[in-house]
Amino acid sequence: MNSAFPPTSGGRRFLIALGVGAALLFFIGANVHLLYVAFDARAECVEHIKVAGEGGATDRFRAARSSC
Repeated sequence: MNSAFPPTSGGRRFLIALGVGAALLFFIGANVHLLYVAFDARAECVEHIKVAGEGGATDRFRAARSSC
């Protein structure tokens, strides 16, 4: 077998550690981005139907308690 890193060398462990570290950084970065978007979005002020049946639409939902 002609391998760049022999199975007993520290190079293989380094590559595995590097891959695990990169995966962890990606996972942490994705979660930080998720939290940023969740707190940046103003979900409390989404346009919605104020009164049931408003505009003749019966297939739409309205907020249980409006905060806007």
